[in-house]
Amino acid sequence: MFEETSKILVVDDEPINLELVSAIFADNPNVIVYTAEDGLQAVNFMKEKLPDLIVLDLRMPYMNGLQVIEYLKSDPLTSDLPIIVLSGDELEKKEALSLGVSDFVPKPFDAEELKLRILNQLKLKKYTDIIKDINEILQVEVMRKTEELRKALELAKEAEYEMVLKFGMISEFRDEETGAHIKRISFYGKLFGELLGLSEEEQNILLYAAPLHDVGKIGIPDHILKKPGPLTSEEFEIIKLHPTIGAKILASDPRFLTLKAGEIIAEQHHEKWDGSGYPKGIEGENIHLYARIVAICDVFDALTSDRVYRKAFTVDEAIDIMKKGREKHFDPTLFDIFIGNLTRFLDIKDKFKD
Repeated sequence: MFEETSKILVVDDEPINLELVSAIFADNPNVIVYTAEDGLQAVNFMKEKLPDLIVLDLRMPYMNGLQVIEYLKSDPLTSDLPIIVLSGDELEKKEALSLGVSDFVPKPFDAEELKLRILNQLKLKKYTDIIKDINEILQVEVMRKTEELRKALELAKEAEYEMVLKFGMISEFRDEETGAHIKRISFYGKLFGELLGLSEEEQNILLYAAPLHDVGKIGIPDHILKKPGPLTSEEFEIIKLHPTIGAKILASDPRFLTLKAGEIIAEQHHEKWDGSGYPKGIEGENIHLYARIVAICDVFDALTSDRVYRKAFTVDEAIDIMKKGREKHFDPTLFDIFIGNLTRFLDIKDKFKD
């Protein structure tokens, strides 16, 4: 299942459990199982070799499982390490979950269930590591280009806007149609700012930041991003990572208003007015105004554009669909402004055709 070898550490003072977990991966050469008989052994092991995942009993001598969890979470090197807890005690389960463990399997455990949960957590860690690698590469590249980019931003806003458009297009790995989509979202956002009576500065922030809404898709594998058919639940969970990835990519000094606005928009543009969106389930006016604006613009443009999995809806069909999301998906006040000024948005759509 894994192209690279994954290492798991099983920590339990009962030798039979250590043998059982080792046995269930005996036929999987890509998963190496290490064992420790108590928490102290586990901590000493990790000082020399960092595993990809820990299966941890809670009741052990010398250093119990909860102490191990606290130790791991306090160290930046191990704070994100997936931990699957083994325990038959409900109170222990709640305490372990409150400390941030990844999963829980009751004791006595079913070997097949434990195996599947371990494999699922290893798969999730693999995607998380990919995201971290992307962020590290981007950080290095940003450091290398910072001075050059900053000078360009100071010289001309036009240069900034062009940069934002290109950055937005990188995320989607699409053809020339993506450029038109990015520009439409950009000018839809600026028009919304004008209709709301925002200052010229804020209108321009929307113009420059709106195209960055989907930059997090740079971290989503192509076979999921471009899949022509319906996504599996697992694939959709990976897609749902892109707002968080985008926010991390764009995180910067608050003085850089465009990037800060882009960070907010990237993270929140899939939140919904009724709180049913992702990644954080924010609701109502707790969602930033910029993100509420882009949510409407992005859905409208998506519905009226061809996708790999369907043809574009007509404008009338798209509006009918979106009306069902008023007060659920969309800010009702903003949605009414959008509907009341639809011809102006359609002028932009006509200007930047695919």
